Amino acid sequence: MSILVDTSVWSLALRKKSRSFPEKDILKQLIIEGLVRIIGPIRQELLSGIVEKKQFDKLKTNLSYFPDLILKTSDFERGADFFNLCRKRGIQGSHTDFLICAVAYSHDLQIFTTDKDFVQFNKVLPIKLLGANRL
Repeated sequence: MSILVDTSVWSLALRKKSRSFPEKDILKQLIIEGLVRIIGPIRQELLSGIVEKKQFDKLKTNLSYFPDLILKTSDFERGADFFNLCRKRGIQGSHTDFLICAVAYSHDLQIFTTDKDFVQFNKVLPIKLLGANRL
């Protein structure tokens, strides 16, 4: 099963510090196995805030290895529906997070994240989390 990798995991993996994180090792293995998927909004989050043009271009080039999943109108509609379902249950999240849930659902992907909000979403939404027991 392919994996939609959230910004939180990418951010850990891309840090320059040599400190090792289990998520970094898992991401590396998923990349080797060709299981990693990305969407444009995650790409945008990763590239946003990089002031140095050289660093921006390097990350942009490295991320180009991973083509974006095509987003459809139904993904955005399902994301809004997921937002509304969670809000009714008192669970808050960002529009991007609910879009991630919608895309993962429609493409039958697991979500790889360190964001604990997804554990709450998982109580209401039909999503699959990679390593949910570790969050």
